[in-house]
Amino acid sequence: MTTAAIPSHLFTQIDHVGLAVADLDAAIDFYDKTFGMKLAHRETNEEQGVEEAMIAIGDSDNKLQLLAPLNENSTIAKFLDRNGPGMQQLAYRVTDVEQVSAILKERGVRLLYDAPRRGTADSRINFIHPKDAGGVLVELVEPAAQSDH
Repeated sequence: MTTAAIPSHLFTQIDHVGLAVADLDAAIDFYDKTFGMKLAHRETNEEQGVEEAMIAIGDSDNKLQLLAPLNENSTIAKFLDRNGPGMQQLAYRVTDVEQVSAILKERGVRLLYDAPRRGTADSRINFIHPKDAGGVLVELVEPAAQSDH
């Protein structure tokens, strides 16, 4: 957990945009061959029921997160059944997910989890209910501490 001050605007930047895909390998190949975007990180998150890949956008710190379901009970599988492939969530980076979550709760915003969960690359995450964020599933991401900083 970080002890950084929470900015008044709460979010420090867009962390990534999450896209639901049916076939992760095919999607990675598409973004590489079509747009020249390279795979930056790949992992399986059993708790979330997804296999995921972070795709780098140019030389920036911006990423696309490709999310493929591990099974038919995954929220991504349900999203794909309901909507087909496409944007599933917008993720904002925060300095302290618990403090930002507490502030948002005080402001009447519903979160999907009572406590943060593990996200990509050992980040800590929570989600804002889409009905409280203009119809968009918003993810709050506190990156894991970097050993080189």
